[in-house]
Amino acid sequence: MQSQNPIISDFVKIANSAAGTFAGMTREARESARERVKEAMGGMDFVSREEFDAVKDMAAKAREENEKLSERLAELEAKLAK
Repeated sequence: MQSQNPIISDFVKIANSAAGTFAGMTREARESARERVKEAMGGMDFVSREEFDAVKDMAAKAREENEKLSERLAELEAKLAK
């Protein structure tokens, strides 16, 4: 036969409430930290991967064009030197 002790019952209720409060505080602290990191990172000038790849491709094309123009210039200078 199980007897109900009001002191133990109250203690269990307090423990459950404390656990719920602690879990809520943990969630709130986590969200607050995320917001702070987002604010800190938001002020920095980061680029997306797509933007980086686009600029990288543009630089490679410009480098190829520069090499072609350098070869063409060398040919023209050789013709003028003759």
